[in-house]
Amino acid sequence: MLRHYIITLLLFTLFIGDAKAQSQNNKHQLIRVLIVDGFSNHDWKQTTAVIKRLLEESGLFTVAVSTTPSTVADSNWNNWLPDFKQYQVVIQNTNNIQNKALQWPSVVQRRLEDYVRSGGGLYVLHSANNAFETWPEYNRMIGLGWRSKETGYAIQIDSNRQLVRVPPGEGKGTFHGARKTYLINILTKHPINKDFPAQWLTPDIELYQYARGPAENVTVLSYAIDSATSINWPVEWIVAYGKGRVYASSMGHLWKDEIYPISYRCIGFQTTLIRATEWLATGKVTYPVPTTFPSKDHISVRDEIR
Repeated sequence: MLRHYIITLLLFTLFIGDAKAQSQNNKHQLIRVLIVDGFSNHDWKQTTAVIKRLLEESGLFTVAVSTTPSTVADSNWNNWLPDFKQYQVVIQNTNNIQNKALQWPSVVQRRLEDYVRSGGGLYVLHSANNAFETWPEYNRMIGLGWRSKETGYAIQIDSNRQLVRVPPGEGKGTFHGARKTYLINILTKHPINKDFPAQWLTPDIELYQYARGPAENVTVLSYAIDSATSINWPVEWIVAYGKGRVYASSMGHLWKDEIYPISYRCIGFQTTLIRATEWLATGKVTYPVPTTFPSKDHISVRDEIR
């Protein structure tokens, strides 16, 4: 009897140990993502919360958040030292366009540069490309940003679907018109947009015009047309920076006083978010295109969360 009890106890212990090991193994296999937030002229708190939920509910990611001090004078800046190398993707969700004195400490800037250059993935989330215009390597990482007319090249897409580089000083500084539904046109086939329709609608987004920067090693994935001028402008682009990968897009706008807006409920945006993050981490995409993905004639959005 005692022998039977001991054997049963051993088997139960082994079972629990195996279950824990399997759980830890599964957790280890999840893609590790870090969202950096803390200041922006957009609703960065809600943006982080929604992005975190969307990524984690896909079953592919585990998401941590590192929040910076929110004022220049905060003494905690000396203690804010995120270890980017612990993650496969960093999502940049800070924007200092309204307070340019707010800067990441130089040691953290160097950490991000080294992280991406060594093979890390960087997701430049919507207005994060407005940030840090005086940080040279950040400009190289993001390729194109919200910059003045004299700063860097802008990119247009001509009627033959070829890139046209607009030199510094020509055209305008970066701006956007009213948010509305735009038709996304796939320009470059890529794992992120594999099996997407060639055109699809996404609601209530901003089309950045004359986004500017070094525009080095930039591949434009998609574009939309400004109906007022008939000029095509990039919506999504990727940048090769050292061994690392960078993804940037003007999709993902979430303004103050908005609650889970239709732009974020767009299934096209949510699918792109998940697939871009997976690609940044692994160079591949396994997340499937849902049957409810939008088409060139119809938007497709998830229900609101009350």
